[in-house]
Formats: sequence, structure tokens, C-alpha cells
Amino acid sequence: MNRIEYSAEIAELLGLVRRRPSAGWPWLPGDAVPAGLPVKQSWGWLFAPDGRVLTLVNPKDGVVSLPGGSLEPEDAGDPGAALAREAGEEAQAVIGRPYYLGYLYDRVGSANGGHECARVRMAAALQRVGESRPDPASGRHYRRLLVAPGLAVELLGWGAPGLRQARAAVAAAVRHLGVPAAADETIEELPRAGCTLWPAV
Repeated sequence: MNRIEYSAEIAELLGLVRRRPSAGWPWLPGDAVPAGLPVKQSWGWLFAPDGRVLTLVNPKDGVVSLPGGSLEPEDAGDPGAALAREAGEEAQAVIGRPYYLGYLYDRVGSANGGHECARVRMAAALQRVGESRPDPASGRHYRRLLVAPGLAVELLGWGAPGLRQARAAVAAAVRHLGVPAAADETIEELPRAGCTLWPAV
């Protein structure tokens, strides 16, 4: 097994990580959201060319997340538009075309006032990031890490259902983006000044 490489600064950050308990929402890969079931959230597996994905770490509480969030009126019901907007707000990221992966069925509806809803998952290229700054909606100032998808699942605390979701994301990224099926294992923090990950087309 290859040794995972990371800096002392990242080791300190990873020591703060706190995994949230799994909500147990069923994962429905490839299924379209049924008519009448509102889509309330959209989150994304955003891929670098080497197969790693963007994870966000809140250094204040150690919670790790993928970029994404709730649909807002300006998204006009489009989960892809919501993902692009949220990725820009949270990670100052510019993404490519989002590819639909499936959805999580939230029967409790914690994101929908106690009524059932769908939480969509998508995959996209992480084209570039700008200068790091706080999310204007929440004030959180995330640290931006590139990690292998399997490690992202571990940091997120999603267990076996998360691995199934990650496999669907990797399969889509291999097919649509041409990334390798086996990602680079190095853990890397993106520069605070920003950077370009995919060459301009």
C-alpha cells in the first residue's frame, strides 16, 4: 500500500476533523427525482485532472463537506446551477458542466420544513479556484483540500453508502472528464491565492 503524503500543516488540520453521524438517507444512483418530490439541495464531487476531489474543512469545528447547498430562487430549480453557485460562494470555485449522479431520499425532510425531499449529487470538473475568502452566506472560511475520493468518504464519515456514491462519481468522471480511475493519493491544500486545475480549452 502506498503511503499517503501530506504536509505537517495538513496533518494539524486533519487532527481537527469531526465526522458527523450519517443521516441514513437511501442513495438512489442514476434514478431521476420523481415528479412531486422537491429537490432542496445539490452537492458535488468536483474533480481535479488527477482524479482527486475537492473537500472543504471548516477549521473552527472540524466538519468536512463537499461543495454544495440549498437551491435558491435564482437557481430556477436547476441543481446544476445551485451547485455552480454554491461552489463559487463556498470555495471560490469555477466548475465545468455538472453530471447528474442520483439523489438521496430524505423522508424526514430536515431541509424542507419536515416534508420529504431529494438531495441531489452531481460530478463536475473543478476548473479553477479564486482567492480564498469566507462564504458570504454563512461566514465560514473553508480550507480547500484535494483528496482521493475514498479518503473524502472517510473524512465525511459516510461509510459504505458514501463509498457507493463515490464510485458512481468516479465512474462518471472517468467517462465524461477522462480522469484516472485510481486517483493520486496525495492530500494537498489548494493555494489561498487560487489556481487553475484544468488547462484552458
